[in-house]
Amino acid sequence: MRPLSLIGLLSPAFVFAASEGVKTSATDLTSFTFTVPISNSILTTWIIAALIIIGVRLAVGTPKLIPGKGQSVVEGMAQGLRDALEPIVGKKMIGKTFPLLCGFFVFILLMNWSGLLPGVGTIKFMTADRGWQEAIRPANSDLNTTLGLAVLSFVAWTYFVLRYAGFKVLLFDLFGNKASKKEVGLLLWLLLVPIFFAVGGIEIVSILFRPLSLSFRLFGNVFGGENLIHALGDPKTLGAFATYILPAMAGMLEVLVGVIQAFVFTLLSAVYIGLICNHEGGHDDEHAH
Repeated sequence: MRPLSLIGLLSPAFVFAASEGVKTSATDLTSFTFTVPISNSILTTWIIAALIIIGVRLAVGTPKLIPGKGQSVVEGMAQGLRDALEPIVGKKMIGKTFPLLCGFFVFILLMNWSGLLPGVGTIKFMTADRGWQEAIRPANSDLNTTLGLAVLSFVAWTYFVLRYAGFKVLLFDLFGNKASKKEVGLLLWLLLVPIFFAVGGIEIVSILFRPLSLSFRLFGNVFGGENLIHALGDPKTLGAFATYILPAMAGMLEVLVGVIQAFVFTLLSAVYIGLICNHEGGHDDEHAH
């Protein structure tokens, strides 16, 4: 491979080409970036992150007490998402968790939609050893990206739970006997102790598998959707006429799937935090007894 340059981008080594689908592994662009270790997925991530920052800055500018049109639109969308998440994480936690959850939703949504942009998945460059390789690919079609997001969600969950709920509350939620002695009697309450303890062990396994479930769910939907669009756009598969109609229909479906998957990831992250931290009147009443 040869170093990347503006002339190189215009040379025959870089072309728009029909793609057989998104590859399972990212393409290493290190030799094109002068030893900076990045992949085509990371490149897409940087581009989308820059677009988010620039877009918000252009729309909002300097925040004002009386918002303009751009600021009103951004604040309205943020307020709508906040209203949806507040009952889940609780009033006490929404202010602390909303920047992270809002960041998850916006970032994942634009990453999911990035695969619908012209050139993503079809701009390729020639390599001497591996042939044609994708220069840009949807970041969430790379398992490394979704796994990184899932690990960040897990680390944030650990921080919020230990910081604002406490280790004792976490232990009670996992292994504590949730039954009331007055309602079930002392004997039955004692018999339920090992059952709740066993359930706590299962819950720990479930918690440890959350990064995998979050990452594979998002990766599978985006990766599958991208390959579906590429397959439908192959004239050899469905004929010339169908290659214009079916990919457009699949693209519209992917717009909806992108929103749903971004909201599902954000919602599950909020639910995990709220299960422990949102106990307004819940465990407080139990401890009062």
